[in-house]
Amino acid sequence: MKPSLPSFSTWSLILLTCLFTPVLAQTNPPDGGDAKEAASFGSLHWKFRTGGKIFSSPAIWQGTAYIGSEDKNLYAIDAKSGTMKWKFTTGGAVHSSPLVFNNTVYFGSYDGYYYALDAGSGRLIWKFRTEGEKRVGATGLWTMKPHDQYMEDLYDFFLSSPVIDRDDKSPTVYFGSSDGNLYALHAGDGSLKWKFRTRGLIHASPVLYKGKVYVGSWDTWLYALDAHSGKEVWKFKTGEQPVYHVLQGIQSSPTPYKGMVCFGARDGNFYALNARTGHLKWKYAAGNSWVLTTAAARDGVLYIGTSDSYLFLALDAATGKELYHLRASGYIYSSPVLAGRTALFGDFTGQLFAVDLNSMGKSWDVFATDGHKKNGERILTPDGNLDFTYAAKGMDPSLYATNVTVMNRFYELGSIVSTPAVAGGAVYFGSADGNLYSLGLSYR
Repeated sequence: MKPSLPSFSTWSLILLTCLFTPVLAQTNPPDGGDAKEAASFGSLHWKFRTGGKIFSSPAIWQGTAYIGSEDKNLYAIDAKSGTMKWKFTTGGAVHSSPLVFNNTVYFGSYDGYYYALDAGSGRLIWKFRTEGEKRVGATGLWTMKPHDQYMEDLYDFFLSSPVIDRDDKSPTVYFGSSDGNLYALHAGDGSLKWKFRTRGLIHASPVLYKGKVYVGSWDTWLYALDAHSGKEVWKFKTGEQPVYHVLQGIQSSPTPYKGMVCFGARDGNFYALNARTGHLKWKYAAGNSWVLTTAAARDGVLYIGTSDSYLFLALDAATGKELYHLRASGYIYSSPVLAGRTALFGDFTGQLFAVDLNSMGKSWDVFATDGHKKNGERILTPDGNLDFTYAAKGMDPSLYATNVTVMNRFYELGSIVSTPAVAGGAVYFGSADGNLYSLGLSYR
């Protein structure tokens, strides 16, 4: 996206996460292939159509794929056949990603509730009311016109996804909320254990590591809290932009790795902190691109995606040095997942990539969504790339209405912001075309 902002004429201002999404509420780790094997896409097993865009990431559990949709439903889909087992209707869009634990599926909705359902039947076990969910926004956002109009951030896709303390004798579920709180609930009955208030919306997903829960807020801080008491252990401030508020906020989930917590921010940096003290070890500058994906880690390397620059990056985990990169065709808000020696992620043009990590970003496979196949030639540039200025031709890019129009046009590509899940020799992912896809994987 490139609105016409007086002091930002050299920036391509595009935007989200999550992230994961986080990594996003996946019950099962990727189970495909040996780490030495590369994965490529096989045939399309099935696709399941919902009634709205899918920003949620799937969770796969005991042969069932669980996914939320903008049509206000959480779906349980047979992972083999693609037929619906059940759906549960909430009062708002389900942009949170589900988590399955002890035959219970946990997720949040824009209706202001977090839910616990029986994973087999969809029966409601409990629901917990927050102080309300909403998108980030402001009057005259990023200096767009009209200056007196309240505008929602069109790239604020996700709600915080839950995480479970599985080692606790009385399991605890943690999630953030637009009301600024990080909540810790008793997983069995949904009663409040504690809450911690930040000064911004929390749409990032928390992560647990060595007795602490880490979460980022739109107030620009990453917080480390004692997982049992909710007391602050430390906090780390990312960049702030007081006038325009474009390059600020945290939407990605942290990745714990080798005594560090590593995370990206909307200030255009990816950070590695000492997990115990919160002290900065290193940061990688992504050139004014938001880093909204949650990092995948393996063998001393961190893998992330960026917004403006469309880059899939491999960084040395010890130093933050860039090892190599691959340029996709659009914004990368879909967090990478590793299957074998392959990284899987989607981009905003509706393409899913399978990158061979041994190729240093030179070898990959691509699958295109229905939206990309149908509308790519009409919406993308002649060389197949996403470009806001190209899509907004003939319109005033400084107007909020133009940005809404262009965003809706981009969605026609079947944009992928959902983080893939890998299970049973297949990869599952959601798309803005409303489909949950199941795609075969082969290994070599």
